Amino acid sequence: MGEIGDDFLAGLERIMDARGLRAAPLSEAAGLSKSFIRDLRRGKAASPKLDTAMKVARALGISVEEILAAANGSVAGVPTISIAGRVGAGAKVPVFEAYERGAGPQVECPVGLSPQGIAAVEIVGESMEPVYSAGDLLFYSRPTHEGVPSEAIGRRCVCECERGFGWIKLVKLGSQPGYFHLIALNPDAENQHDVRLKWAAPVRLHWPADLAKRV
Repeated sequence: MGEIGDDFLAGLERIMDARGLRAAPLSEAAGLSKSFIRDLRRGKAASPKLDTAMKVARALGISVEEILAAANGSVAGVPTISIAGRVGAGAKVPVFEAYERGAGPQVECPVGLSPQGIAAVEIVGESMEPVYSAGDLLFYSRPTHEGVPSEAIGRRCVCECERGFGWIKLVKLGSQPGYFHLIALNPDAENQHDVRLKWAAPVRLHWPADLAKRV
């Protein structure tokens, strides 16, 4: 069988970086020598033949064609996360109605995160400076569809109030059960007290706008 060109290595590196994969475990999962992919990335091994490339592709759960496509900017085989909407701290933005569930713009999944159960919101405006800037992405997961889990208390959260507005706030317990204080990230912004929330989810990762790989 013929050898695969440089696009295979370029696509493989992009997919491995996006998934946070290491060379040795992937080589072993493909049934190859532990050093195969490491040597390939370092230029110490020749371009793999098609049957070897197919073993690597199967270990990744994708096709050789998808690996080759990833080299040219396609995200085939690279996990993505949906942007649920846009949110500001000072302006009231009804973010969660912006896109149908899972139908929003896609961004490549950051290394270290699993795409399962993760969504993102995009920051708009300057009301969260200097903590977050316009265009930044915040990744979060919701263990329950409704409600405020205990892990959200005292943390920066993506949340939605009863009126359907989305917020990024530090969530604290309110003066009575079922109510919460929403503390602004910008010291000059107004805090909100005793607000009823539909749900709140802690921010798991902040990605500056210039790092986001939209697809």
